[in-house]
Amino acid sequence: MAKFPEPPGVTKLKEFTPIFKTLSAGVRVYRIFRSSGTYPVCWNTFRYFGPTSARFDHHLADPQGNPQVDKRGIMYGAVGDEAVPTCLAEAYQSARTIDRKLADPVLCAFTLTERLFLLDLTGPFATQIGASMAINTGTRKRSRRWAQQLFDAFPGAHGIYYPSSMHGNNSAIALFERAGHALPDAAIMHRQLDDPELLSAIQGTAWTIGYTVV
Repeated sequence: MAKFPEPPGVTKLKEFTPIFKTLSAGVRVYRIFRSSGTYPVCWNTFRYFGPTSARFDHHLADPQGNPQVDKRGIMYGAVGDEAVPTCLAEAYQSARTIDRKLADPVLCAFTLTERLFLLDLTGPFATQIGASMAINTGTRKRSRRWAQQLFDAFPGAHGIYYPSSMHGNNSAIALFERAGHALPDAAIMHRQLDDPELLSAIQGTAWTIGYTVV
């Protein structure tokens, strides 16, 4: 059997008991988002356009197979001590260049107001359901198909908890729109990525992981 096959279908996935990573109220979430350009968002809004090239977009494409504005929304971020460099590594992995100006990127942080239950893809659950840890590193198109079916199979899941393949397997998250109730009224940090006070941290991360900064 292939280590990373196609998802088996929602009915089959429902046979499994989900393994959740619980994010308690008070956990600090960091994210980088584009505040201008195509389909900009705010610090507390999900991206409803998709699926894009991102790994765990659970959006449904239109009848022609193209991305569309969907009822499903996604928000990528990171938690833990390495959250900020993980966000940088994940957000700029395609070109491996941290562009501090394009689309007016913002680094923000907020504190969860309620518990969230995320499907834990950092351990054995990924293998139990018929995939493997390759769901976090393999072809993204297939990972998105898994995300679509996981969303449907486990209505109690608020998102996905996964190891960042771009930053030493540190904790990355993909929140479904179901997590919206746990977002606070205000962010605790909200800074444009070209803020001079962030430059040293950005350059340090870039040097560590081999990215460039512009």
